[in-house]
Amino acid sequence: MSYIHRARPSIFEKLVAVLTYIMPLVGFVFIIIGALMRKDMKPFLRYHIFQSIFIAFLLWIVTSGLGYAMNLISFIPGVKNLVSMVTFFLNTPLFYGFSVITFLYFLFVLYLIIGVLRGTDSYVPWVSDIIKTNLRGQF
Repeated sequence: MSYIHRARPSIFEKLVAVLTYIMPLVGFVFIIIGALMRKDMKPFLRYHIFQSIFIAFLLWIVTSGLGYAMNLISFIPGVKNLVSMVTFFLNTPLFYGFSVITFLYFLFVLYLIIGVLRGTDSYVPWVSDIIKTNLRGQF
């Protein structure tokens, strides 16, 4: 969703936003550099940087939680083999080195990057709503 009162993002803003979706650490460094130099970021860039950092943190929480859950479930007799098979099939590289999970994440990041290159806000249910709520007065 793009806001009418915004100016079209520059190539530099799009490049930084794309890099933050690929490597969220870039966005975090960009925020710190901007804070040290006391410069305000454009709303387009701020939205995409915060969304990429939030998505990376959420992905870390989910993968860590699933890893711990799989370890706990694997102690249950009879379920250990099932958990091992599911984990194996979801993480085994199928094509071009991508497993099912990494391929789905790749498609998700590709959707976000296409939104950036179009100059719009990529909408991710729940995540985008949280970002827009927290940055409400800054657009």
